[in-house]
Amino acid sequence: MRYVSFIHRDDAGYGVSFPDFPGCVSVGDTLDDAVRNGCEALAFHVEGLSADGAPVPTPRLIDAIKADPELADWRRDADIVLIPLLLDRGSSRRVNISLDRGLLEAIDDEAKQRRVTRSAFLATAARREIEST
Repeated sequence: MRYVSFIHRDDAGYGVSFPDFPGCVSVGDTLDDAVRNGCEALAFHVEGLSADGAPVPTPRLIDAIKADPELADWRRDADIVLIPLLLDRGSSRRVNISLDRGLLEAIDDEAKQRRVTRSAFLATAARREIEST
């Protein structure tokens, strides 16, 4: 699930805000930092809502955000970026996946060099891929 964010640039760097979550904000020195920090801020905000028993809004479409007249000033001079919601559920789930044997060998070799498990390597790679798109 991805949520629309507004990214504004000023002399201090980049600010990230979410029209579906007023009050959820983040910053970064670079655009990449801002997006990465925005992912963390969004997850933290949603975890707080869930802990309080508050509903988590369904992501609005970009067209709906652009058409909302109440967001006109907030949207001005902002870049619109979709930020993924990646929640840490605190527990792992065993899954069965199929991979090409050569790819699996390369994954295992890389995981061994990094001194992590195959699962940890794949989870980190998946998280980076999701956050970077």
